[in-house]
Amino acid sequence: MTVNQKPSVLILGGTGFIGRHMTKYLVDNQLASYVRVADKMLPQTAYLSKEHQQAFDKIHFKQANLSQPAAIAQCFDRDDNTQFDYVFNLAGESKYSQADMVYQERIVSVNVNCAKEAAKRKVKAYVVLSTAEVYDSDQVASKEQSKVKPWTSLAKFKYQAEQEMKKIDGLNLIIIRPALVYGPFAQTGLTPRLIIGRVYEYLKEEMTLLWSKDLKVNTVHVQDVVRACWHLAEWYPTRKAQDQTPVFNLADKQDTDQETINTLLRQIFNIKTGYHTSIVSTFAKLNLKSVVEDVNEKHLEPWANILKESGVQYSPLSPYLDPELLYNNALSVDGSAIERDTGFTYSVPKLTKDRLQEVIDNFKELNLWP
Repeated sequence: MTVNQKPSVLILGGTGFIGRHMTKYLVDNQLASYVRVADKMLPQTAYLSKEHQQAFDKIHFKQANLSQPAAIAQCFDRDDNTQFDYVFNLAGESKYSQADMVYQERIVSVNVNCAKEAAKRKVKAYVVLSTAEVYDSDQVASKEQSKVKPWTSLAKFKYQAEQEMKKIDGLNLIIIRPALVYGPFAQTGLTPRLIIGRVYEYLKEEMTLLWSKDLKVNTVHVQDVVRACWHLAEWYPTRKAQDQTPVFNLADKQDTDQETINTLLRQIFNIKTGYHTSIVSTFAKLNLKSVVEDVNEKHLEPWANILKESGVQYSPLSPYLDPELLYNNALSVDGSAIERDTGFTYSVPKLTKDRLQEVIDNFKELNLWP
């Protein structure tokens, strides 16, 4: 890449939640000379917004199953026989409570095989999204050097993939561990809480949560995730510790906890919120499976009724809460190292009512929210 020449970019898993934002960010800011997005999901079936579809119209899309090494190689092949400068791997299984063999294939194998291809092609920067759920789940904010103790199965295999990729010779690897990522078109993360808030507005009941109001649920906006991906790819050649794989957390300035989120839900839906007693929480800790089943049963039918009454014929959105995410585990993350060490700045420093309302409004535009 010569001076002033824009890099060519490959985004793996590019029609997903973060991938579509990454694609739009590159197109809107004219950052790349060429962009290819690879994903097994076609843009036509991915519920893209008008703005995201316009961005996809300006890039090259390739449908590919990244669990197949031959398909991975084809994603890296270019007609002019040149190589991609930057590769952003945003692919891999994102659902919780899946079988180990699913995670082994769709997280570890996908990440490692894509990374091997990137090393073979001498990609200048290979950026991978992991998760801050790899850290010990206590209330103290985890730094990049903090104790690793994954508290979800997904995080366990994400960390395994990290370790395997670090062993690949010639791989210019950058690992990002974000807190809970939220923003327009997120179907997981904070979105189920928004849906449940809508359910309690419909039921005219108080929304009562397990555990305490100060349980940490640290957050980061998707816009800052994609900005950080690009920033680190550009920063990588200038790094000082050339012998180490850079690992950076991402978390906004809010130190978000359950009450931060509940405060905003009260403002949006005009509902009351509260917390179960310690006796109920203790019972839940011992009988979490049955408690989660009861909670999901309470929310799913009213949500279906709301959709029907609002004329929404189909929506991928669900109030379903995964048992793994209802454990009394804190997601507490220190995201300051990327600022101190690389000069990155967060553009969305705190979670606000407007940011959550934006999520709802964008789904409404697609007729996916009642």
